[in-house]
Amino acid sequence: MTDNRMPPVFSGDERTVLNSWLEWHRATLAVKCAGLSDEQLRERAVPPSNLSLLGLVRHMAHVERAWFRRNIADEDIPLLYGKETNPDADFEEVDTASVEEAFATWQDEMERARKISAELPLDAMAKRQRDGQDVSHRRILVHLIQEYARHNGQADLLRERIDGVTGE
Repeated sequence: MTDNRMPPVFSGDERTVLNSWLEWHRATLAVKCAGLSDEQLRERAVPPSNLSLLGLVRHMAHVERAWFRRNIADEDIPLLYGKETNPDADFEEVDTASVEEAFATWQDEMERARKISAELPLDAMAKRQRDGQDVSHRRILVHLIQEYARHNGQADLLRERIDGVTGE
């Protein structure tokens, strides 16, 4: 498993530190998926769980899109993977999902998120509320870090189950 991640910075201004950790976690999910076949990426954790590495990639593409493009930028775009009608579609519908498309979508959503984020101060407020609350750009970055961190823990266990590979 090739690991070309840049470790998070030890010091810097707030934006630099937040972006560093977010990029670390984005890259960590990619590392956890590296070198696996399509079938291995679709492999479920344990019954009845619908968790798979491919599902995690699809889910994080959705998360990036929802927070940055829909909430912050207020783009009028649909949720990914039909999540309007099936909230778990990103995890449940991986058996026939295109691995290539899922990774391309995830990469595209990350690039768009980076661009949106770079253009805003940390105190900028999302144009859409979440659960009736105003949400700051800073809060969204912290949320994305925790979302990736939580799912990367799951990805670590999935990867170990698939081929025994472990690591941070």
